[in-house]
Amino acid sequence: MTSPQNIPRSALMLGLAGLAPFVWGALTTLVPTLGLQASGVIGSRFVGPYVQLYYGAVILSFMSGVLWGFATKADGAKATGGYILSVLPALWAFFMTGGGAVGASMNLIAGFVGLLLLDWQFWRQGLAPAWWMKLRVLLTAIVVLCLLTGVL
Repeated sequence: MTSPQNIPRSALMLGLAGLAPFVWGALTTLVPTLGLQASGVIGSRFVGPYVQLYYGAVILSFMSGVLWGFATKADGAKATGGYILSVLPALWAFFMTGGGAVGASMNLIAGFVGLLLLDWQFWRQGLAPAWWMKLRVLLTAIVVLCLLTGVL
């Protein structure tokens, strides 16, 4: 069994790799010339806060699927509650990421913080792996810091 201190290497590496669009978005926001040059090559959707917004909505939806998977480990009312909670991140992304970049970024930050609370709930109930919260806190902190570059 994996202890809370030992995040499986593959989960850690893939989780960190999954941060690339958030980090890229922050970098192209903080270095406007890089963002302008990259925008000319790959399009404005893939730089600055816009890549973060699109990707953030995708990741919240993906995490809904992860939580759904955790809910399958439960039975009865506990499972039903888990299924209901698991769809919240995807619904949040769908309804809260429209409008301007600043408002949408703030809503994504709230969505990722809310997701962390849901992660904790599933973990507390023994439906997530022992190491889950260590990974999720790390990834969420980096995502929120990156999203803040589009807000500040």
